[in-house]
Amino acid sequence: MAFERNESAGYLVNQLARLFARELQDRIQPLGLTTGVFPALLLLWEKDGATQRELVEQLEIEQPTMANTLTRMERDGLIVRKKDPNDGRAQRIWLTEKARALHSPATAAAEGINSNALATLSKTERQAFFKILRKIIDGLKIATESP
Repeated sequence: MAFERNESAGYLVNQLARLFARELQDRIQPLGLTTGVFPALLLLWEKDGATQRELVEQLEIEQPTMANTLTRMERDGLIVRKKDPNDGRAQRIWLTEKARALHSPATAAAEGINSNALATLSKTERQAFFKILRKIIDGLKIATESP
């Protein structure tokens, strides 16, 4: 049986992710942001003062990738790093006023993309879509954690 890309969950999810990323980049670029820093900003907007390790774990990316992202964010005036007063080995990542001011317009851009992408789905279909996505993600996490 031949591989059918349009019947492949991985292929379709990847295509969807690329379309979302392209649209997000177009909308946040005028704000001076990139899709590379956006996930870290989302987490920091939820919990300012996270450690680099927390960001790595929550974003499920490699440590060197996170270090490079934070270096760019610091260079661009979005974050400052300060030593953790309780753990001299750790640094806390704090948003600057510039980054805090970008919260509303950046998340509005993302919400607009989501709204447009899901416009053809009913409320019930949207709920089912998110439930299925979470179930697939959880299943893949379990599969990758198992020996």
